[in-house]
Formats: sequence, C-alpha cells, structure tokens
Amino acid sequence: MIMKKAKQKLKNRSLIKSLFTALSVAILAVALFPYGSALAVVNQPDITITPIDDIHCASYCVYDKTVDTILLERQSHDRIYPASMTKIMTIQLGMDYLDSDAYVTVSQNAIDNVTPDSTLMYLCVGEEVKVSELYYGMMLPSGNDAANVVAESVISALFERYPEGGEVGPDGINASYFMETFGLSAEEILTSYPLSAFAELMTLRARNIGCTGTHFTNANGLHDDNHYTTAYDLCLIMANAAKNPDFNTVISSPTHVFQATNVHTQDAWSIVRNTNQLLTDPWMASKTAEGEDTHITAFIGGKTGTTSVAGTGMTTYSVNENGHELFISVCGIPYEEYSNQTAYVTSAVAYGNLACWNSDPVTVIPGTLGDYQRFNWTADEAPTCDALLIPGDTYDGFVPQVSTITPAEDPAAETVPAEPAGEVIIGDADATAELAGAAVDEEVPATGFYATRVGKFVALNPGVSVLIVVLVLIIIVLVFILVMRSVRFNSSKKRKKRVRDYTGNAF
Repeated sequence: MIMKKAKQKLKNRSLIKSLFTALSVAILAVALFPYGSALAVVNQPDITITPIDDIHCASYCVYDKTVDTILLERQSHDRIYPASMTKIMTIQLGMDYLDSDAYVTVSQNAIDNVTPDSTLMYLCVGEEVKVSELYYGMMLPSGNDAANVVAESVISALFERYPEGGEVGPDGINASYFMETFGLSAEEILTSYPLSAFAELMTLRARNIGCTGTHFTNANGLHDDNHYTTAYDLCLIMANAAKNPDFNTVISSPTHVFQATNVHTQDAWSIVRNTNQLLTDPWMASKTAEGEDTHITAFIGGKTGTTSVAGTGMTTYSVNENGHELFISVCGIPYEEYSNQTAYVTSAVAYGNLACWNSDPVTVIPGTLGDYQRFNWTADEAPTCDALLIPGDTYDGFVPQVSTITPAEDPAAETVPAEPAGEVIIGDADATAELAGAAVDEEVPATGFYATRVGKFVALNPGVSVLIVVLVLIIIVLVFILVMRSVRFNSSKKRKKRVRDYTGNAF
C-alpha cells in the first residue's frame, strides 16, 4: 500500500512538472506577443497640440515681418520680464561690433556679475576665448557668463573704434555718448562700468529699431524691476538680429562642441545643447489642434528665457510656405508650468503660420515641415525632402513628384503645373519614376478576422502562432490527465476508508 502511494505521488509530481514546463513556455510565447506586434508601429504617434486659446501665458505676439503686420496677439504691448530672451539683443550687438574670429579675455568683473544659480558656459577668469564660441555659449546653454564677456568686449571695441569726437558706430554714437550719460571719463567707464554702458547701448538699439516698451539693465536677463520689454518688442528685436546670417546659424544649432582654450586645454571640453526643444522636432507645428495644415516650411530657431519672476517663454523665427518670415514671442508662462513651454510655443508657432498662410495662400517655397520629420518615423514613412533651413537657399535639385494618376483617370494629367508641387523628391528622374510607380501598389486593407489585432499577429507571425496553438493544446491535454488521475486516486481512497479492518471477536 505504501509503495503504491509513493508511485502515485511520483507520477503526479512528474505530471505537474511537465505541466509547469509547458505553462512556462506558453507564458513566454504569449509575453513576446506585444513586442512582435510593436515592431511595426514604433513611429511617433499622432499628437494634438494645445489650442491657442488654452495657452497659459502673460502675452504672445505673431509678427509677420514681410508685411510688417501683427497677425495674432494677446496683450502684446504689456510689460513683461524677458529673462534670457535678453540675449537676443546681446548677440546682435556683439555681431555688429566684434570680429567673430578674435579672442577676448574673461575678466573678474564678468564672472562676479552672475548669480550662483545662473545658467553658465563655465568660463574662468583669465580664459582666452574666441568670440564666436561666446555666441554659442550664451545662446545654446544660455550662459550668463558668456553674455557678460561679450558685453564688456563690445564696449571696449566701441571706445577703441569710435572714440570721443570721432566717427559714430552702427547706433549713431561714439564714446562721448556714454561719457555724457554717466558723467565719467572713458577710463572710468571701461574700468568700472562696462556692463552698465552696454545696457545703455542695448536700450538705445531697442529704440532705434522701433521698440517703445523696452529698457535693459544687464546683458544676460537676470531679474531687475527696471529690466523689461514686451512680446511685440521682442519680435522686433529678433527680426533685426535675424538679418545677420551668422545669428541664424547659431540659433539653428541643436548642439555645439567647444574648442580648447588656454584654461580648458582639450577640444570638446564641453558639448552644449540648445535649450530650445522645438528646434529638434519642429514638425509638431505642422498641424493645429484641429488638424489643419499650418504651411510652416522652416523653423529657423529661437531663444528661451526663464526666471522664477518672469516665468518662462521663447521668441522664435520661422518661415511660411508663402515665403513670409514670422517672428513669434510667447512670454510669461507661469514658472510652475515650465514643462509646458514647448507645447505652448508650438501652439503659437502653428496657429501663427496658419494665419500667415490664410493671409496670402500662395506657394513660394516647396516643401513644409509636415513633409519632413527627422526623427520617430518608420521606414515606410521616410521623408520626401528636407525642409528649408535658412531663407535664401537655392532650390537646385528639387524635382516635382511624378503624379500617380493615369491619363485615363485624369484627362488633365498631361498639363504641366506652373508651380512645383509642395511635396518633392530629391534624385534623378528614374528614381523618381520608380518611387511613383511603387506608390500605385497600395496594400489592400484587411477585413474580418485579419483586421483584428490577433489576426494581424497571425498574418505577420504564422510560425509563432502555430507554436502557441500547439502549446495550448498540450496544456489542455496535460490538465485533463492530471484532473482524471486526481479523481481516480481520490475515489480509491474513499472506497478504502469505507472498509473496516477486522479486529477480532469482541466477546
């Protein structure tokens, strides 16, 4: 009896072990099911941008420089604090007064005039830096130290190039302007007040380009109650800076690798990234929240600005399909909503470009950001062309896409359009024709079972599907056998319990 029980237990254990192994294999196969189906859909899902009425900000302005018109605005002439958007003025003055290939030395004063919580390029006192490197240092990581060094260098160059009583510079003044304003000698200004003199120059430049609500007190945007501007004025300042191609090169750069200096003696001592996140994925502005094509053809770049008092914001430069240049500034996004900066700015850029297109719906520049997405697309969604990066680029090599409509389907197909199509393909005619022919062979949509998720998986993974079915059948059979053995064993025990053992005569 004991031997039978032991054998029965061994059989049950063996059966349970087999069942457990089969279950493990089945679970592993089923666990791989989502990954098998995800391989075909790793692209960026469709997104819905913020409706323009839902932007939480103090003000915004969409300025069309081409026709000198405000297309959209919310309190665009109200006073706001620009934070690091101040550096748009700083860099344009640097480019107007300094040689970008020259080297300047970082002073103690420039380093002392930044706060401990400042964003920095991480310059050191006595460091000899190329001026062009300072531009990247102030505009990409928003280095306050770099802005101060540029400011001091501009004042030094202005006093040297346009001394008292001599010729006037780009802003119509020479050194005597500052000497009269501060009541100090040239030496005193250069030694003790170069940053204050630069702030005066910034305010003068703002007035010269038409700003009426702007006053600067520093070169970097650190908060000061007397350091203010408006969303409209920021658009004017950005539009003036964008006249310089070098400015557009800097703001359109996602990253920059710094060259060695006498202090940082190795190239690539720092690799910085642009604080403007929309620069990486500008395709997000290609549609409004309602799904309308915004006809934005290029997003050149922008400058962010953030402090606890000013909140956060960005001023941007983009180009529409109709060739108009748009400057868009979003200011005073609440500091606690810092993470929504890109979403809100994207909304303003999208709706601003749509308004621009509606005002002049004529295609001038082929291709839009909706046609080209650098990242997060699958192979079958590869872009047809790169969007224009800098206005003024030539369009040599752009070929209109060959129509896939046959003459029988469209009698007017033989007519050659006067304007190139918005969607273009770069390459020779044979490659263009091949791609166009391939587009005719569209995949027939699946119906019935094969339209379901399980059906799609079966169609894409027939071998795995058969394996799963076989494992399920094995599991069912093993479970059935285990249940039957358990029932038989329990029935045998019950019968034995009903038979009473003979204990002999009770008498």
